[in-house]
Amino acid sequence: MVDHTQQPTPVRSRVRLRWTTADIAVAAALGIAAGVVFWGFNFAYSSISPILGGLLPGCASILHAVWYFSGTLAVLILRKPGSAVFVNLVGCAAEMLIGSSFAFGFVFLSAALQGLFAELPFALTRYRVFNLPISILSGVCTAIEYGIYLMLFRYQGVAFLSPRGIVHMVSEIIGGALIAGVCSWYLYLAIAKTGVLDRFASGRAVRAAVAADNR
Repeated sequence: MVDHTQQPTPVRSRVRLRWTTADIAVAAALGIAAGVVFWGFNFAYSSISPILGGLLPGCASILHAVWYFSGTLAVLILRKPGSAVFVNLVGCAAEMLIGSSFAFGFVFLSAALQGLFAELPFALTRYRVFNLPISILSGVCTAIEYGIYLMLFRYQGVAFLSPRGIVHMVSEIIGGALIAGVCSWYLYLAIAKTGVLDRFASGRAVRAAVAADNR
């Protein structure tokens, strides 16, 4: 049996890139939900990262993708330019309203950059291809951006080619591929299979693939 959800989904007809009211509503809801996840993960990370750092300095970066998975997920669901940036910024706003120990400027600049890099692979396909490899590439692009961003603005005392710097970047990329890439893809599939995305192209694509598999 062929798993059609793993295949590229190029749209040969005219791609609708203009935002609708439904797109904005779903993006806002997704952003708020992501913000709650970010907020909760702050506590988990503060407990787990010292343990991982004690085992191998820099390897805690593998968990950072929990803070930026929303960008890739947003593009997979909405398939509109700017969706990753919008959802990330709404998520950060929600996180800050609930309560965050991170600086306002750092969080919002980081969220905007993460959104831009998450969208890059999809933009290169003109928002016509949505599959697991593109999702992973999106996560990796975001990981590279965030890893460098941290090195420049938070880990200034760590050299890029030092053991800790290398472990940090490798861990960041692995986390981006697995959490922001693979997990976001399968989370999107799980959401779409419930039928809640049937009014969107992303939901109809998955439902059509499932129907084809059941023939």
